Amino acid sequence: KVLGFLGPNGAGKSTTMRMVTGFLPVTAGEISICDISMIKDPQEAKRKIGYLPESAPLYNDMTVQGFLKFCASMRGLTGSARREAVAKSIETCFLESVYRQSIGTLSKGYRHRTCLAQSLLHDPEVLVLDEPTDGLDPNQKLEVRKLIKNLGKEKAILFSTHILEEVTAACTRAVIVDQGIIVADGTPKELETQGGGSLYDLFHKVTTFETPAA
Repeated sequence: KVLGFLGPNGAGKSTTMRMVTGFLPVTAGEISICDISMIKDPQEAKRKIGYLPESAPLYNDMTVQGFLKFCASMRGLTGSARREAVAKSIETCFLESVYRQSIGTLSKGYRHRTCLAQSLLHDPEVLVLDEPTDGLDPNQKLEVRKLIKNLGKEKAILFSTHILEEVTAACTRAVIVDQGIIVADGTPKELETQGGGSLYDLFHKVTTFETPAA
């Protein structure tokens, strides 16, 4: 399943993502990953997650394969397990044609795919992707959306975006947040119905606060 996490800039999407993945402490409520509490057992919960942060770091002087080997080692993978994990991530993210290239020579689309590949190395049950198509051209966005939709057949995926087309292109369900509060929740068709046939109208309605007349 693929859950789109939508909202205007400053709505609290990235902050929520960082809490879900354990990079920020939970200030209220509870976060569970595969029934494991992020508060009570954060290390075990994090093992279930593959995380692609916004502006994920890359090492330009490393090859794609070398970078993925390095990341796999950081995950505790060695020997044949590491080789198999790297090979599978390269295949899944369609990096076969560039895996020997230095990351610094890659297009932005391939750099995004490389970042996504590292999040898959340990075969997580849950993927958390923060603005995975941000800054890509239309063709690159289409490729990443297809990849996310395909991964959603086997994994639970949460990805944040402020691009409404992502909902119908890749999501099985979506929530809209504003100022840290869920203001709409449903399948793409349900959300369009709530907006009178337009997801844009719903988004504008639930995230726009009119200033009261004097």
